[in-house]
Amino acid sequence: MKHNLRNLDCRKGFTLLEVLIAMFILTVAILALVSVTVTVIKGNASNKMVTTATTLAKDQLETLKNTSLNNDAGFGSITSTSWVAVTNFPEYERRWTVTPMPTGDNTVCTGLRSPYTCCTGSAAGNCPDKKKVTMEVRWQRQGSWRSVSLDTIITKK
Repeated sequence: MKHNLRNLDCRKGFTLLEVLIAMFILTVAILALVSVTVTVIKGNASNKMVTTATTLAKDQLETLKNTSLNNDAGFGSITSTSWVAVTNFPEYERRWTVTPMPTGDNTVCTGLRSPYTCCTGSAAGNCPDKKKVTMEVRWQRQGSWRSVSLDTIITKK
């Protein structure tokens, strides 16, 4: 019996080895996509927490600014706090630190408008009409503390 080599070369279909190699390549590609998807989901969750913390810090800073503008007593009542849970956001804690503005800080205490004049002509010491407020919001993620910190200057009315 003679074999026709031309007929053997014209076979159609895939061998078992080719199918196994294709399945291996497809499996590696799918696992890579799953890994990337998990990383993106974790990143989105982390970014959501940072955004929430930043919003909580900004909201409280605005509240303090409004308090300082109500009257002199409101400005005087703004003092540092310790860590406390944020209402309606129990996974977050917030505190703020209030420090007086030194009269020699030219980056803050110069200008032509009325709120700045207390610093330019005052003797050594602190400007009585300004306070620096550092707002911190923290939360725990994967066993460690994460935090957001914002600074602002509050001026007396």
